[in-house]
Amino acid sequence: MRSLLVVEDDARVSDFLGRGLRAEGYLVTLARSGPAGLEAAAAQRFSAIILDIMLPGPMDGRELCQRLRQRRDPTPVLMLTALDQVEDRVEGLRMGADDYLGKPFAFDELLARLEALIRRGNRFAEAARVLGLGDLSFDRDALTATLGGRRLDLTAKELALLELLMTAPGRLFTRERILSNVWGLSEDPLTNVVDVYIGRLRRKLEAGPGEAAPQIRTVRGLGYRLELADAPGEADAV
Repeated sequence: MRSLLVVEDDARVSDFLGRGLRAEGYLVTLARSGPAGLEAAAAQRFSAIILDIMLPGPMDGRELCQRLRQRRDPTPVLMLTALDQVEDRVEGLRMGADDYLGKPFAFDELLARLEALIRRGNRFAEAARVLGLGDLSFDRDALTATLGGRRLDLTAKELALLELLMTAPGRLFTRERILSNVWGLSEDPLTNVVDVYIGRLRRKLEAGPGEAAPQIRTVRGLGYRLELADAPGEADAV
């Protein structure tokens, strides 16, 4: 049976969602704060998370979502927001939310969006467990990378960096995007930490076995992309 985590501090909304979703056949866990939601998500795997953006206290919905993604929790997140500004909704999506729904909302629309997120999440989880490019393979469950059949000796940060680059081969990743996804930061405290780790990872890939070893290419002033040696790559940045 599909299970949902609802993180909503408004008792009226939380109870309404709990009753309605259970009537639709979902197993529902309710949390009233960011820390409680984070603890519940760590204790159990859910089919999806419904998350209020305006949680009180030390951890709002955006921060909770960001922390989930930093833990590499792939659970689809539907963010509820009463904020009208486009910037607020975009910020929530950038923190890792998969979709948003404005308050007040129609329950039927919430159900439809949930179903779509869960279907998409199931397809993604099955297809993306193992990432591959040429002779390079990354197992996201085991957190291991192999090149030409031989396991690469990578640190935790190098693994996280490689995983990010392998999610979209040929796409340009800006330094800011890498810093946010791998380190969970908006500013570089060491001014060149991304460049240092890119250099380390590049050397290990170049020293590895395999005829079709991907390369990390630098786009001066913009960022980096992972691609095969003969691949033209894409110009768009993410």
